Amino acid sequence: MNNKLIETGIEGLDKMLKGGIPEKNQILIAGGPGAGKTLLCFEIVYRNAKKGIPCVFISMEEQPENIIRNAKETFSSFEDIDELIANKLIIIDGQDPTSKLMDSPDAEGYSFGSIVSDIEEEISKNKAKIIVIDSLSMLSLILTDKIKYRQSLLSLISNFNRLGVTSFITYELSSGERNNLKFSKDFFLFDGVITLYQSGQEDRRMLLTEIVKMRGVNHSYALVPYEITSDGFKIYSID
Repeated sequence: MNNKLIETGIEGLDKMLKGGIPEKNQILIAGGPGAGKTLLCFEIVYRNAKKGIPCVFISMEEQPENIIRNAKETFSSFEDIDELIANKLIIIDGQDPTSKLMDSPDAEGYSFGSIVSDIEEEISKNKAKIIVIDSLSMLSLILTDKIKYRQSLLSLISNFNRLGVTSFITYELSSGERNNLKFSKDFFLFDGVITLYQSGQEDRRMLLTEIVKMRGVNHSYALVPYEITSDGFKIYSID
């Protein structure tokens, strides 16, 4: 068993994880729209980059400048984002797989294989130890055949294991309510699953999170509230 832990840098989350995420685990961050999946992953990248750990953030849905702008607007106390990017401790790459798909003479020819190849190049070029892919939902739209999709997802996870990286991959749930949640079987291909929920009415919305699974650690199973503040995520662990 791998005993080395990667701290997320988010105090409440690391407390729930009993210290951090096992190195080289592949983690799914799932949640409804507006729950903060992208921001959570950005903060994990930011906190680790500040320790000198090279990180790559690959967005499948937004341009890099939008990711950076949203992070700066939300986390106004993170004043050294530009410095970390300039020092290549944070690499943000925006991809548009749908445009590549439309440009391809063989639509089926542009699949996960092409995307994984691009991602591997970024990891190797930057000697990255942590990678974010935002999001798996976009990739699932590209590859509609369920069998090919699952095979490709297995290949993605296998390649990350081979490269020795710890990954965080976002996935948008159809509902932000925990009671309405239906887990896909694909979720359990990952070493860990962290979910973000939105409970209650729009004017009295409560944000909640839980660690559904995490191989290698005796993690908390508590459902706890969280906030997204200018100083980062505040996760109110009760353990």
